[in-house]
Amino acid sequence: MENVITIREGGAADLPAVLGILDSAVVWLNGKGIADQWGTEPFTGHPERVAHVGRVLGEGSPWIAEVDGVPAGTLTLTPHPGSYVPPAGEPERYVRYLATGGRFHGLGVGAALLAHAVEETRRAGVPLLRVDCFAGSGGRLVEYYERQGFTRTDPFTVGDWPGQVLEMRV
Repeated sequence: MENVITIREGGAADLPAVLGILDSAVVWLNGKGIADQWGTEPFTGHPERVAHVGRVLGEGSPWIAEVDGVPAGTLTLTPHPGSYVPPAGEPERYVRYLATGGRFHGLGVGAALLAHAVEETRRAGVPLLRVDCFAGSGGRLVEYYERQGFTRTDPFTVGDWPGQVLEMRV
């Protein structure tokens, strides 16, 4: 039987589910030997990270992907990037905190959320969808976004964390 992915609008009440997905993603990444992206500690162990995720949820439109009714992935669309990336200088939607829970990797959850983000951006009449990601680990995540239709624009660093901004015209 095929797993069914549904996407629903989230809200502040989904903060525990979003944090659970992020924590699970950290464990999954660490299991793949990737500790530089989000570290080795769960989001829920850092009050400042929990507060930041809550702020992003509150300033944007959170979306939750469910597989057979279980929260499996998340992203939040905001009208601007995080403070470490300059705004585009035109109306945009920005993908924040895209994550798939560890046991749901390989099912297309991230791709479904990104396709939904494209449709939401188009529906809002906004011409530009951007995202940033970890550019380390051989650029695997950057390549993932390129496979989803995004184009590289500006690289950046925050401390020693290498990042890449990507965009898509919708």
